[in-house]
Amino acid sequence: MPAMMLLWGVALVLATAATTYVLHRKLTHGRGPEPDGVFWDVFGGLVVIAPAILVPTVQWSPAGLIMVFVGIATAAGTVVSIRKVERIRAAEPRRRAGFPDDAARHESILERWRRYELDPAKTIDFPAMTDVRSAETAALTRAMREAEYCKMTAGTDYRAAVERLAEALAAAERAAGVPALPAPR
Repeated sequence: MPAMMLLWGVALVLATAATTYVLHRKLTHGRGPEPDGVFWDVFGGLVVIAPAILVPTVQWSPAGLIMVFVGIATAAGTVVSIRKVERIRAAEPRRRAGFPDDAARHESILERWRRYELDPAKTIDFPAMTDVRSAETAALTRAMREAEYCKMTAGTDYRAAVERLAEALAAAERAAGVPALPAPR
């Protein structure tokens, strides 16, 4: 009898978790639930859940109460887990408002800096841009690390980090004697 309870318990937990997950997804995401689809998902789950509760109850009457409790606890645990995962995903940096614009600006700043690293003529003309012994260039590399960190880490101010990176690049260029770019029209 304990082996049978364990077997039905595992079936109950798996069926309840799967049914709860599918129903939660259909009811909270998308264009709205299709009544037919919800019906068949509930029906499919109950095809396993009902026997997982009833069969052990026939053998030992308190088993029904235990199995109902296990089913309710599994459904509640599944919903709590789904919501926790959704909160974590919502906090992902790439889901923040304005992230694409900030990332594009970050990339353009890095592209501007790469010219000093990769263009031999610019490296020769402005050696301070690659010399981290210069205070401004050292500040630039710290700003690069900070912006990259903020890009990947939830709870950080990526936009402010990109702004500091832009300011650090401009300061490093001024210190290295790079001629100012003409103002955009």
